[in-house]
Amino acid sequence: MVTAFDPITLTNGLALPNRIVMAPLTRRRAYGEGLSATPLMAEYYQQRVSAGLIISEAMHAGRAGQAYTNEPGLHTEQQLQSWRPIVETVHAHGGRIFAQLLHGGRHSHPALLEDGMHPKAPSPVAGPGLIRITIPEPAQRVPLPIPEAMTVDDIATTIDDFATAAENAMRIGFDGVELHGGYGYLIQQFLADSTNLRSDKYGGSIHGRIQFVLELVDTIANRIGPHNLALRINPGVTDMGIVESDVETLYRTLVRELRHDLSYLHIFEWPGQRAVTRALRDEWPGQLILNPHETFDDWPAGPDAVHVVADGLADMVSYGSMFISNPDLVHRLRIGAPLTPDDHATHYHGDHRGYTDYPVFDEQ
Repeated sequence: MVTAFDPITLTNGLALPNRIVMAPLTRRRAYGEGLSATPLMAEYYQQRVSAGLIISEAMHAGRAGQAYTNEPGLHTEQQLQSWRPIVETVHAHGGRIFAQLLHGGRHSHPALLEDGMHPKAPSPVAGPGLIRITIPEPAQRVPLPIPEAMTVDDIATTIDDFATAAENAMRIGFDGVELHGGYGYLIQQFLADSTNLRSDKYGGSIHGRIQFVLELVDTIANRIGPHNLALRINPGVTDMGIVESDVETLYRTLVRELRHDLSYLHIFEWPGQRAVTRALRDEWPGQLILNPHETFDDWPAGPDAVHVVADGLADMVSYGSMFISNPDLVHRLRIGAPLTPDDHATHYHGDHRGYTDYPVFDEQ
């Protein structure tokens, strides 16, 4: 029986010593000039290299894609060179790391962008709630604006931004690239019928709504090789104002039409969507990572989540919050040690507290 502690090799030949993956975790600590990474971030990732695979926090692929304050980018040379020592540190300590790329779409604000840019999305449908901005100081929370509907040229530019950022990631040594296709950001805004009201080839039917991600994946795969590319999806999420009225049909269709030679498919399971997870497991012929939440009682994923590998539901299991507060999570899961709870108050922004000061089990 295969377990989460057994090795596995990705389709690009990257050998992983175990199947426990550090999920992408937004921490909003890119305090370097021009939203570049810092040495503290290198320490943070280095502490977690025992993960079979680290997936970086989401980085916006182009200037128009920023979703949060202090969110790192991967589109300027300054940003690239700030990430290079992080990648080198992870590799020097025996780790493996993919870069996750994001576009916020409607989840943005002109104060986060530059040159008079306004957030763009598939359709002019504003997101719910407030967004934190720091221009002007002090930080404040303001309503999300109504985005501009993307033109076909905007879509082509956005796809090219993603592809260039992916090339940049590979150039500075990342082991691969994962696209953030969930949690209500741009890719999912195209997928969901609540946010995609288009009548052109990128909207309307399910086949129209999946067209953006299919073109995006193909373009990037042609630039960096399909085995170096992965996609994360979040079927049925109800946060961020997303409504998908046809979840299983939508994602079955997407997975069927998605090219099958990618490095892996990563599912962030929304509570109550286990049937969809099983259906997509049956549809997807390649390797699958699952961040499992069968019910809201399973949030965040705890020690029992490793069983999704032994049960055959996934090839690898990813953890988010537990990797924040347990840098040695793999070791703790292996020996059955207690897990340190995370402090949600320090998830975003801040300094080393709640970031690099969580102890390993042996130190406790």
